[in-house]
Amino acid sequence: MRSKPLFRSLSNIQYHSHLLSNLIAGHIRYTMATLAGTEPISPSNTRLGWIGTGVMGQSMCSHLIKAGYTLTIFTRTQSKAQPLLDIGAHWASSPNAVASQSDVVFSIVGYPSDVRHVLLHPTSGALSGLSPSGILVDMTTSDPSLAVEIADSAAGKSCFSVDAPVSGGDRGARNGTLSIFAGGDESIVKHLHPIFSIMGKVNHMGGPGKGQFAKLANQITICSTMVGLIEGLIYAHKAGLDLPLYLDAISSGAAGSKSLDLYGQRILKRDFEAGFYVNHFVKDLGICLRECEKMGICLPGLALAQQLYVSLKAHGEGDLGTQALILSLERLNNTSLKS
Repeated sequence: MRSKPLFRSLSNIQYHSHLLSNLIAGHIRYTMATLAGTEPISPSNTRLGWIGTGVMGQSMCSHLIKAGYTLTIFTRTQSKAQPLLDIGAHWASSPNAVASQSDVVFSIVGYPSDVRHVLLHPTSGALSGLSPSGILVDMTTSDPSLAVEIADSAAGKSCFSVDAPVSGGDRGARNGTLSIFAGGDESIVKHLHPIFSIMGKVNHMGGPGKGQFAKLANQITICSTMVGLIEGLIYAHKAGLDLPLYLDAISSGAAGSKSLDLYGQRILKRDFEAGFYVNHFVKDLGICLRECEKMGICLPGLALAQQLYVSLKAHGEGDLGTQALILSLERLNNTSLKS
């Protein structure tokens, strides 16, 4: 007698799994049909939208405007978008308004909660204003599960979504040399290539959420690299070495790294202006740790780096750049490179 409810439950699971598979397959067919025969993306046939014009967004938007694209922008503080408005960007009053005037909408905001609000809010979010066949591209470092949710929500409106977080810092954004980690349908990523190529190099990492997973692995690599760079400087300082000479000497050897190139001289000059905020890095590393817990893996280097960066926040230094990690290690060792 008890087997009948169980049988019905299993049948329901199989039915809904079949329904989901058909939905995904149908959306893939729709994707291919939508893109088949379409012209490559260009300023003459594609309107762009952008949500979030902070340290990274400013430079990325300016490249798109200079390439000739019509760009409609929204950010929480309109005055911060003024430099872009001065060179031809158009202002919209909400993410929904951006999307209603755009074919492809990019977002690069602070936190996963911001991503959810600007993209998925039922009335003001970008998806609510996007026309069928429109594309959302979230370049924020965020939760992989949220990227999957956005992709599913977009598919439900016959739209598309790509998670495409970036690496390269403010310099990469200014120079158009960012590494872009894209998760989503490969045909959509290829379709977007003309836009991505203006900002840097795109790497298709797999389906929805895989771009975020790749970026998080990138952050795990960077955080331990930064700890090593800072510890090496503290050691060299205590050993009485000439620090500029030391950095130059190791830059061409096995200890050379992008982090050293980007931040070595800034650290020596006590230039802690944010190319990437400590607050946002702590957010990224927190996401990494939560994902590690889900995976059942232990990454002690990540955990240590996260605690050192959290200590910067505790000292009110969250709005400094990630190179400010030197301050945490100086305090631990009661020393200063200034001396």
